[in-house]
Amino acid sequence: MNKRIVISSLFLFILAIILGAFGAHGLKKYLNIEELNTFEVGVRYQFYQAISLLIIGINAEKFNFSLNKFLLFSILGIVFFSGSIYLLSIASILDWNKAFIGPITPIGGLLLILNWSFLLYKIRKN
Repeated sequence: MNKRIVISSLFLFILAIILGAFGAHGLKKYLNIEELNTFEVGVRYQFYQAISLLIIGINAEKFNFSLNKFLLFSILGIVFFSGSIYLLSIASILDWNKAFIGPITPIGGLLLILNWSFLLYKIRKN
């Protein structure tokens, strides 16, 4: 087991639960349905990544290579992807221009795709 990955995944779970509850209850009266749905997408993808990290962390001893970069890029990808989705959904409340936030989401998605592809490559190589 890789304790850092497991702890990171559990932190992401806790944060996703808090943000999900905040979105469902705290933001309900401030956002329209489309903005709420967007916020929920960020929470959902954060949950998916947390579940995946937990599985990887629990089974870390089965990998014969370091997972440190995988953890780093997973967290960066989640922050960029889900974090930008959270900001996009509440931009109307913050009175922010969405134009500067929008490009961050695909960067986060690309980080996640490349990260998982790198893990696939390392597993196939070994």
